[in-house]
Amino acid sequence: MIWEALGAVIAGFVIALAATHRLPDRFPSRTLTLATGPGAALFGALLTRSILGPGHPVQVLAAALVVGAALLSVLVRPPRRRLRRAAAV
Repeated sequence: MIWEALGAVIAGFVIALAATHRLPDRFPSRTLTLATGPGAALFGALLTRSILGPGHPVQVLAAALVVGAALLSVLVRPPRRRLRRAAAV
């Protein structure tokens, strides 16, 4: 269980780091993004482990990645040019 949780936190941090590196202007705060990724992945791993039980480490880490990416997508802002165009109409 410790290894699954640690793997989920590392995977969530890697996802968050990649997201801030690839789209730096689309996230509100770098520290918020880097904190949300590991927290969401850990939540997803713990939730999946409580549903499936022990003995499914691949599924737990896959669910951690999915939940981490899904909650990071909530933080994404629309591009700035779309906001200006919508305000002009």
